Amino acid sequence: MKIGGKTRRIAVCGKGGVGKTSLTALMLKHLSGRKDLKILAVDADPAVGLAWVLDVNVKKTVNDLRNEIIEKSRDREKIARQELAEAVDYKLFDALTEGNNFAFLAIGRPESEGCYCRVNDLLKEIIESLSADFDVVLIDGEAGIEQVNRRVMKEVDDLVLVSDPSAKGVRVAEALWNLVREQNAVACSRAGLVLNRVRDGEEAKGVMERTSLELFGWIPEDERLRRQDVEGKSFLDLPDDFPAGAAVAGVMRKLGF
Repeated sequence: MKIGGKTRRIAVCGKGGVGKTSLTALMLKHLSGRKDLKILAVDADPAVGLAWVLDVNVKKTVNDLRNEIIEKSRDREKIARQELAEAVDYKLFDALTEGNNFAFLAIGRPESEGCYCRVNDLLKEIIESLSADFDVVLIDGEAGIEQVNRRVMKEVDDLVLVSDPSAKGVRVAEALWNLVREQNAVACSRAGLVLNRVRDGEEAKGVMERTSLELFGWIPEDERLRRQDVEGKSFLDLPDDFPAGAAVAGVMRKLGF
């Protein structure tokens, strides 16, 4: 079932340490409960943190495939684009991991030194092509938004900017949104802020009085999340009735799910 007849692409970005990956994991938990949706989770952070909090065993990243292709084609500088495309397309499926009602793709580390533009461009094209087979693509990005464009896809439908209540975190979220608007870092239809680790509604209200960003929702401090993280357990195993999970469900309703 397509959302509105097309793939819905959601990118989650924010300053490091504000709980961006935890939020992405909880969003995926919410979406994967929908048996009518085909979901692709993309871990675009080089640290592969999303795989850890989901307890997904990543055997190969997109960057691993990229390096394999480059190594094999070094002796043939004029390798045909079609041949290269077929090699990338075939190998990309080696990097897909099946989860519980979702597929998982880890991008891996940034490109190494040297220009392999054809490989980089083809990888992005084929990831975009692969995404068309899914109803929802959920991307856990780095702090910067430009890598979503450079390494994953040129446009997203929803940009979810994550911050804690700190002034610095909110300023980073605003800077990312300004980058999107002013430098066309990635095309997106809608952007909004999710406040994480908030003590109460009054604190969230105070933060929102200092920014013009749309509020998608706020997530309370939740001891269960901290324990799950400390113990290295999958966020997918959390119950459905804990406070942070309920708040994320509200964010997803705001996004139309």
